[in-house]
Amino acid sequence: MKRVAKPVFFILAILILVLSYFATFGLHTQYGDIDTTVIKGIGDIRWGIDIRGGVEATFKPADGVDATDEEIEAAKAIIETRLVSSNITDYELYADPSSNRIIVRFPWKEDETEFDAKSAIEEISATAELTFRPGKEYTSTDINAEGETVYKTPKGNTATVLMDGSNVESAQAGLDGTEYVVQLKLKDASVFQDITTKYLNQIVSIWLDDEMLTAPTVSAKVTNGEAVINGMKSAEEAQDLATKINAGALPFKLETTSFGSVSPTLGESALVAMAYAAVVALIFMAIFLIVMYRLPGFIAVITLLGQLSLSVVAVSGFFTVIPSFTMTLPGIAGMILSIGMGADANIITAERIREEIRAGKTIDGAVIAGTKGSFWAIFDGNITVIIVSIILMLVFGPVNILSGIFGPSTTGTIYSFGYTLLVGVIANFVMGVGASRLMIKSASGIKLFRKKWLFGGAGK
Repeated sequence: MKRVAKPVFFILAILILVLSYFATFGLHTQYGDIDTTVIKGIGDIRWGIDIRGGVEATFKPADGVDATDEEIEAAKAIIETRLVSSNITDYELYADPSSNRIIVRFPWKEDETEFDAKSAIEEISATAELTFRPGKEYTSTDINAEGETVYKTPKGNTATVLMDGSNVESAQAGLDGTEYVVQLKLKDASVFQDITTKYLNQIVSIWLDDEMLTAPTVSAKVTNGEAVINGMKSAEEAQDLATKINAGALPFKLETTSFGSVSPTLGESALVAMAYAAVVALIFMAIFLIVMYRLPGFIAVITLLGQLSLSVVAVSGFFTVIPSFTMTLPGIAGMILSIGMGADANIITAERIREEIRAGKTIDGAVIAGTKGSFWAIFDGNITVIIVSIILMLVFGPVNILSGIFGPSTTGTIYSFGYTLLVGVIANFVMGVGASRLMIKSASGIKLFRKKWLFGGAGK
């Protein structure tokens, strides 16, 4: 057996514990009254309507616009793209072209402590028309929620549109040094090259609908077909803007005819009870694994903790520039099922090692035979589940062929189940197959652990 360095056992154990801490609690910094999220934890997950409730709104074309059936469907598709791009899968969206109505229900944002339906609705119903304009002349100013001045409605020379969002191929939120920005990739680089050539050393302002985002001075001719929108105050603001730009502008302005809150079907008390039950179950599972399989069982407990942490990371987004996936009750069920599969994978390996030890092999021989002999059984079972999970996500995903049969609510919840099951099984490969085997091989080379009874053999 090729030796794995002895420190690997301790290094992997420490890394898993560190990952578990940050996946659970995240990392937040406090500067005065400003709380900044650096790494997202469980508290930053966006919970579904069934657990936390959400928003319901009805829209119609504003200013008396008589929209066609195709335009209503196009507006619905753009709203759906915005929801999906924000990893909001627990939603219901209906279009009624006969009455020019669009109805949507979606969950609260993860960081909302007070319900603000108006703000939530504006996020998905904004026209989101991006324009580049000469100068920075404006008609009026306003004060936003942060107390900052907002410049509104272009006038004069600034009323001229040099380029709009139709020339944007993609938008991506990112960091430029310490500043949050949105990076644009343009379809026709020559258009922006002509603009930056003509307005060199002059101001070209960037607007979203009738609000000025930023007004930079053109310092050089841009020929690479890329542009940057700066002035974003947070990763979330940058991500929201990128999402709106990628989804495209609505074909007409929407107005809200009615809105309100949607009560959760379960509530946070049910979530707390479920969390307590999960902790108790994990404790009993840990005791069982350690008592039955000793050292491999102890390693299994550590890697299961790592698997659970990776699953939480995949849901929370971990980094602030990645939106949180909407976690629903079926999503939690998928995560629990994947943990059960992870425990099963570790048990198969530990059982094979114990059989080899009892057959008279040395510790090294038992470890190599046990890990090799269990691999394909674990691999086959996990690959089958991965295929099923992918099929569930494709068929019951946000854009699917079965929404008319089962309804958007049903398809969204099944997608959530498929997603958490998929990431859980992948995490099982990383932890239960990869890290677990490295730790077992490393531990088998440590003198303190080179005792057959620790690997399931008889006697001490």
